[in-house]
Amino acid sequence: MEEPFAMVTGVNVAPVENYIYTIRGKYVMIDIDLAKLYGVENRSLRQAVRRNTNKFPDDFMFRLMKDEANELINRGVSQNVIPSGYNTGGAEMFAFTEQGVAMLATILKSPNAVDVSITILRAFVAMRHFLLTNAQIFLRLERVESKQHETDAKIEQVFAKLEEKTLKPQQGLFFDGQVFDAYEFVCNLIKRASSRIILIDNYVDESVLTMLDKRRTGIPAAIYTQSITKQFALDIAKHDAQYPPIAVKVFNRSHDRFLIIDNQVYHIGASIKDLGKKWFAVLLMEDENPDNLISRL
Repeated sequence: MEEPFAMVTGVNVAPVENYIYTIRGKYVMIDIDLAKLYGVENRSLRQAVRRNTNKFPDDFMFRLMKDEANELINRGVSQNVIPSGYNTGGAEMFAFTEQGVAMLATILKSPNAVDVSITILRAFVAMRHFLLTNAQIFLRLERVESKQHETDAKIEQVFAKLEEKTLKPQQGLFFDGQVFDAYEFVCNLIKRASSRIILIDNYVDESVLTMLDKRRTGIPAAIYTQSITKQFALDIAKHDAQYPPIAVKVFNRSHDRFLIIDNQVYHIGASIKDLGKKWFAVLLMEDENPDNLISRL
């Protein structure tokens, strides 16, 4: 906006548009600021209004509630603007719309009331013009701000879950020596299963049976491996005699290792029994339907 509003009534004040606020969806100015701009005491301005109440209907002037005055403070209005004792009911504040400001010029005795009113009304017009001209920009900013709020909310949810330790990683990369980290990662996947667990791994031993025992009660588990040695067959028999059975079947057409947890398929770069011995990754195959894989077993 232009700056010709910086000089009013012969004294330096802030640009007039700085005194225009949005209250109840209307652009208004409060009586204290108007008195300063007109060069009269606020008491005199109010007396003039009271003597002409019929000229100030509700769409010209209205009394501010306490929360509205406090909102002005929150929006950066100097506390010096708010009358002493207002929050305790010791004073009142009035807001004037553009029409109310124009009406003030007709009742005030200030010699420059008309000139000041013209300056103020030009400020209202300039503000409306600015808002209309930049309406699309404001709309885009509002949309960006809305999306930012959504993003911020999601980030807050992520941090909250991290603090609660309820957000579990979906995939990961592990290096040699991270034996326990890798073991814990796969065990957590197994613990999360709610309907089924299927492991396709050519090289398994009794340690894999122990890991699968960490599943919830009643969740079926199956292992597909290229061969079942006599020792592993004995391990399975001893296991199933004490714990919920794990189905073990021979399957020798897979080179890679896969772990199906419910309706998700994980590609595992190393046999589960060797986790952490060398570099490997666990990758979630988001677009893979586990039923397509199971139908080929």
